[in-house]
Amino acid sequence: MDIRHILNNCILCPRKCGVDRTSGHTGACHMTDTVRVSRAALHMWEEPCISGENGSGAVFFSGCALGCCFCQNKAISGGKAGKDISISRLCNIFFELQDKGANNINLVTPDHYIPQIISAIDMARSRNFKLPFVYNCSGYETAEMIQLLDGYIDVYLPDFKFMSPDLSSKYSNAPDYPEHAKASISEMVRQCGGDQTRFDDDGIMQRGVIVRHLQLPDHLDDSKSIITYLYNTYKDSIYISIMNQYTPMPGIENRFPELGRTITPSEYDELVDYAIDIGVENGFIQEGETAKESFIPAFDNEGV
Repeated sequence: MDIRHILNNCILCPRKCGVDRTSGHTGACHMTDTVRVSRAALHMWEEPCISGENGSGAVFFSGCALGCCFCQNKAISGGKAGKDISISRLCNIFFELQDKGANNINLVTPDHYIPQIISAIDMARSRNFKLPFVYNCSGYETAEMIQLLDGYIDVYLPDFKFMSPDLSSKYSNAPDYPEHAKASISEMVRQCGGDQTRFDDDGIMQRGVIVRHLQLPDHLDDSKSIITYLYNTYKDSIYISIMNQYTPMPGIENRFPELGRTITPSEYDELVDYAIDIGVENGFIQEGETAKESFIPAFDNEGV
């Protein structure tokens, strides 16, 4: 399916900036229509059913339309780091990761490259590629663009960052984040959730939806609202991953003092206990010291 014409007047993300990325102009995502990748390697730090023992074949795309002030991947989200590649090279990267033993192909921050990714997947499948594709995204997508991925993506791994429009406006300049996250996740569940969920014999997810929430310091009530919404809406049709790995990036405390620290064990325990109390069973939690910069991979063009 060739839908690259969308890039002529780009409306891939909710910001709908309308830039002609095919003419070398950059959109809200900071990217032209040329695919830029900063890392393609086995990644061991995803949920157990994604990474497993062999690792997830993570392809980190440069650029991002959301632009959270606390982004842990700032080296690539602004679009500066990374290497420009062709669609055929992207396809070959899929096969190279498969040869390394990857459980899946994990497309990280892929929204602004949907047309190119679809072309690369078509190319790979024409060569009998078999691994499942994981769509690892911010939650700031439109349902219409997620519909384009029907039949291409096997596992959706979106964030649900904010329930409060005030918070999403303050930290991401996106007051419409909650409404788009709700709509896009609904479409993801329609495609891959519920009774479509499948795991292989090694416990690796082959089809399904895992919604992540990164808990932020001092915003426990918003986190509880997200967990409540997800569970009340989808019950056991999805998995909920509650993350404690928030890592304050240098200088964030100058703009947002409340974000200048990691979350406390008691904050995280309260959120996890709350999820259990309301009935969440299909879930993942993080244990130990995860809020470390060492958990942020090097964006050094490995595997690109």
